[in-house]
Amino acid sequence: MLAEYAVRAEDSRGRRYPEPKHPYRNDFERDRDRVVHARAFRRLKDKTQVFTRRYSDHFRNRLTHTIEVAQIARTIAGQLGLNIDLVEALALVHDIGHPPFGHAGEKALDALMHEHGYFFDHNLHALRIVEDFELRYAAFRGLNLTFEIREGIIKHSRDYLAASFPELREYYLDQRPPLEAQLIDLADEIAYNTADLDDGLEAHLLSLDEIRWGVSLFSGYYQEVEAKFPDAIEKLKFNEALKRMLNRLADDLIENTRQNLQQAGIRSLQDVRSHPKRLVAFSQAVESERREAKNFLYASLYFSPALEPEKQDAERVITELFGYWMKKPEALPNPYQEKARQEPLPRVVCDYIAGMTDNFIYEQYDKCLGSRTAC
Repeated sequence: MLAEYAVRAEDSRGRRYPEPKHPYRNDFERDRDRVVHARAFRRLKDKTQVFTRRYSDHFRNRLTHTIEVAQIARTIAGQLGLNIDLVEALALVHDIGHPPFGHAGEKALDALMHEHGYFFDHNLHALRIVEDFELRYAAFRGLNLTFEIREGIIKHSRDYLAASFPELREYYLDQRPPLEAQLIDLADEIAYNTADLDDGLEAHLLSLDEIRWGVSLFSGYYQEVEAKFPDAIEKLKFNEALKRMLNRLADDLIENTRQNLQQAGIRSLQDVRSHPKRLVAFSQAVESERREAKNFLYASLYFSPALEPEKQDAERVITELFGYWMKKPEALPNPYQEKARQEPLPRVVCDYIAGMTDNFIYEQYDKCLGSRTAC
């Protein structure tokens, strides 16, 4: 049963190119399936989340992270009476615009684009992917996703000002996104704030003592687990405490969002859209705990000196390849050469690089510029 403020598939604003209804899948189920079968979605398995395979192939990549976000988001959506099909589709597509090498790659591309008067935004790049780059249908370019998916792609994690982004004016930039889209950003936070502690410990870049000292929410649960399972090995105690931490974040998000909806008198989707701020949120106490965990990860893991050489290598590879294709656009693949006749060259080069996996960009570097180990 959907809540009165949930998005209903039958009320969708539809697709850019009208299509007949499917006999046994609603529009959001079809969107989910189109994302799963997209080339850009498959490429997520070879894009860095935090750790490259130099450490291990057991760690999260963009694809496994995305699957974890979808699981968390579906669970929370079910408890709030939201449209699970829409939530799942949005969760699966939310990271599809990320370039290779994680945030280091995004930082490098954005800096290079600023040199030419542009910028790189992975949400807007994701919209370009589903609107234009994916070629699967004879009748239209892109995946022809519903309006609600396209709106959620760009608005799930931030708000865009209509004055600064007139090309996005169709997406109700002066209104809040539906709760299904609002949920994705915080499900993402829950997923990586817990998973990155796990991977950081496995990579030996974080110690159990450091985590207990730096993340009070985890520390409290670890003490509880030690009392309950005194003979368990350390890693299993860690797993139990981390599971409790994830549950705490998810439980609080459900309960606090319910309270927000009740206090705001939300009775419809339009109430959600017209509310002055987002309604899916943690309580003040848990928001403080979440922020502490995130600050710990930034200070102790994301900016760890051990990861710095890989970040620098990633930025160098992207920078040099970007410069190479800017000087020699004729070396781009034919489809991108065609695009360069219609769009600014920096944008075309950026699009090409952003779509690459970590492995493929290294192959291109070796092919175009020689062995990267010799640079």
